[in-house]
Amino acid sequence: MADMWDVIAAERGALADDLAGLSDEQWQTVSLCPDWTVRRVVGHLTATARMTPASFVGSFAKAGFSFNRFANTAIDKNLGPGNVATLANFRAVQHATTSPPGPKLSWLGEVLVHAEDIRRPLGITHSYDLDSVVEVADFFKTSNALIGTKSRISGLSLKAVDADWLHGSGDEVSGPMLSLLMAMTGRAAACDDLYGPGVAKLRAGGH
Repeated sequence: MADMWDVIAAERGALADDLAGLSDEQWQTVSLCPDWTVRRVVGHLTATARMTPASFVGSFAKAGFSFNRFANTAIDKNLGPGNVATLANFRAVQHATTSPPGPKLSWLGEVLVHAEDIRRPLGITHSYDLDSVVEVADFFKTSNALIGTKSRISGLSLKAVDADWLHGSGDEVSGPMLSLLMAMTGRAAACDDLYGPGVAKLRAGGH
C-alpha cells in the first residue's frame, strides 16, 4: 500500500507542475468529464484527498444521497477564490493518504484517470507508470461500481499494444494501455487511439 501512495503522490505532483503554467482560459477548458471544467476536476481531486470515511458518510447523507450533489458541493469547498488557490489547495494534498471508503486501488485509478481527463483536452502528454495503468485496468475490468466498466466492455476483447495485457472475448479493440483504460472508464475520446471491430461499441458506451 505504501508503494501505491508513493505513485499517487508522484502523479499528483506531476499534474500540479503541468497545471502551473495554465492560462485562466485553460483552467475553464471542459475536461473529459463533460460536466466539469479542468478547474473543477482539480477541485474534485483535492476534495477526495481530504476526505475520510466518516466525513464521506456525513457529507453524502447531507447531500440527500445524491452523488452529483455530494461531489459538486465538495468541489465548491475546495476550489478557493481563484485558479492560483485551486492549484495551491491541490499541491497541499500531494502526500495525503486519506480517502473515502472503498477499495484502495480505486484511489490510484481516480488520480490516473482524472489526470488524463485534464491533460488530454489541454494537449498535455505525460508518461504514466505502465504497471500502475495495468493494475488500475485490472481493478476496473471486473467492476460496475459508479462508472460501469464491466458492462461497458462486455463482449469485447481488449488488447494492449504496449503491455502484456489482454482481457475478454469478442470483437477486438487494440491500442495503448492508457487509452484502453480511459475508454474502459467511459472516455469516448480515447477511442481515437484504438482500432479494431469493437471500437464503435466501446465508443458508444462512453461520453
